[in-house]
Amino acid sequence: MKVSRRLRRVISLAISFAIAGTALVIPTNVARAADSPAGLEAYYGQVLDWSSCANGLTCAWLTVPLDYAVPAGTTIRLRVSKAKITGLEEGRQGSLVVNPGGPGAPAVDFAKSVADGIAPNVAKVFDIVGFDPRGVGESVPIVCLTGPQTTTWLQTDQSPDTPAEVRRLMRLSAGLAQGCLTESPLMARHVGSENTIRDMDILRQALGDTKLNFLGFSYGTYLGTLYAEAFPDRVGRFVLDGALDPSLDLMEISKGQSAGFQVAMKRFAENCTRHKDCPYRGGAANVLTGINRLLEQLDRSPLKASKGRSLLQAEAVTALFTSMYSETMWPSLRYALREASEGNGTALLDLADYANDRTGPNSYDGNLTSAFISISCWDTPAPPGAAGLGLAAVNWATGAGVPLMAKTMSWGNAPCSKWFGRTTRVPAPASSTTTAPILIVGTTYDPATPYSWSVALNRQLPTSTLLTYQGDGHTAYGGGSACISRLVDAYLIKGTPPAARTICR
Repeated sequence: MKVSRRLRRVISLAISFAIAGTALVIPTNVARAADSPAGLEAYYGQVLDWSSCANGLTCAWLTVPLDYAVPAGTTIRLRVSKAKITGLEEGRQGSLVVNPGGPGAPAVDFAKSVADGIAPNVAKVFDIVGFDPRGVGESVPIVCLTGPQTTTWLQTDQSPDTPAEVRRLMRLSAGLAQGCLTESPLMARHVGSENTIRDMDILRQALGDTKLNFLGFSYGTYLGTLYAEAFPDRVGRFVLDGALDPSLDLMEISKGQSAGFQVAMKRFAENCTRHKDCPYRGGAANVLTGINRLLEQLDRSPLKASKGRSLLQAEAVTALFTSMYSETMWPSLRYALREASEGNGTALLDLADYANDRTGPNSYDGNLTSAFISISCWDTPAPPGAAGLGLAAVNWATGAGVPLMAKTMSWGNAPCSKWFGRTTRVPAPASSTTTAPILIVGTTYDPATPYSWSVALNRQLPTSTLLTYQGDGHTAYGGGSACISRLVDAYLIKGTPPAARTICR
């Protein structure tokens, strides 16, 4: 469920371990919130101290309990940002909290991207607010891997085809889990979406809003769904773009994504044949055959790239996955595949570096790899061990256009099979008593959150409306469709969702 690259690349990340002491200190000039749960009154009564920060934003720290079961215990601070309304103050309607997905993607700088590019009309009446969820970005970032260990993990064959490769993958997966406990003992057992939605409600109160207005992409839709279940009377205007079906467990999610990426690869192949720079001729089947042969070649030996580096199979697979997040990346993939067919792996390696936020040898921008795995594993029941993952890999790859990508979707869950703890929540259809109208946006050929998930969530939430974008790529709002932008803007500004079964083509 990785975040849309179109959305994620607007983020520049500064890491800060900002942990408050064990005693909670909050300004006392505000009365306790009447709607605050018992034991959390002080958190709900806090005032945010805003000050200027990077990119023209204002920022503050939000104090929340590390463990909601012990609210008087250790506290942590979450980084919050705000892009102030660009219209007249008298037209202000409150705050719109935004989340770009992940899990593990920070949102501090994402607020500016939403205000400036994705929803400039909405920014005329709402303060656009981003926050880094606990364990992410500047909010006590969880670290499970050192820089060199991150490189090793990202280069590891995640479609093992020998017993030795399976053993290595499972050994590294167990080491990754242990690394979280060793490197981030404070946060390792206190990440997860159930904690984050409680943080979101404290943030809502600190912003001075009686209801939470929320724009969530991809994994952000899961946060929105859980919030609507936990706080149904506090749901304001909710846009859930690229929905996750909360009734699915981790293997079911991966299976759906595996199928979605296969559809996307087929559509890329069909599109490739219509361009002169496509490196493979003779139809879409030949494009997929050429890609499979390249991956088989890389399994035997790396491909030379620039600056003394070499392209490994795992990096080529990452390049394929990331290029499916937006059809605007398809020309780059065509170019990269042409270069690779001529013996140069540089362009594919560049795409993999882009996806992994690599900034230099063994250095990465932020903690996305650690946070993504930590939160994903904590949020779901345990997947099977090596035998079950291997069986699923074979089944998902059967009949797939690019079998290696299907296998990777199963084996990618190896760390979660070794995880040290997880939520007690059992995957189940969404159940919320909210009366607020919720807008779900689904894209018909979305590879990462298949359209069927948006349909399912629409059925599960009685007050929701499904807006369909008929097109490619992961998520739709802010992606260039004037129709989607107009209808989502109208809902956020006026509160009126589009007519049921509306389709933007």
